[in-house]
Amino acid sequence: MNRRDILAAIALLSAVPGMAAASGKKAEKKKGGGESYIQIPSLTATAIRPSGKRGVFTVETGIDVPDGALRNRAELNLPRLRAAYVQVVQTYAAGLSPTSAPNADFLARELQRETDRVLGRKGARLLLGTLLLN
Repeated sequence: MNRRDILAAIALLSAVPGMAAASGKKAEKKKGGGESYIQIPSLTATAIRPSGKRGVFTVETGIDVPDGALRNRAELNLPRLRAAYVQVVQTYAAGLSPTSAPNADFLARELQRETDRVLGRKGARLLLGTLLLN
């Protein structure tokens, strides 16, 4: 056997475990935040900055839904949830004073109320991430 045949055999043997893993079932990737967590894409609204110019108010959020049936309902209603959240954030940002900081407690309470309204019952917990006024 020459050196090329040996290298080809080694390359083939090293590829066999990778091919076996690819042909089997793929392991599901764990989502960030756990299996019951549903991440909502960033919500944005226009706000007035202290300089008087327009700024962007960004809110990152997600919901934790331990109940499987309610989680399925939440996943199906993600567009409605997002629309309700954007409406709340836009209304809040429009009334936000240019010199005041965002009130996370008020915003979390209003977003939780919308979560319960859209899903039709309690059981999903809203988790508020970053509030950024730029």
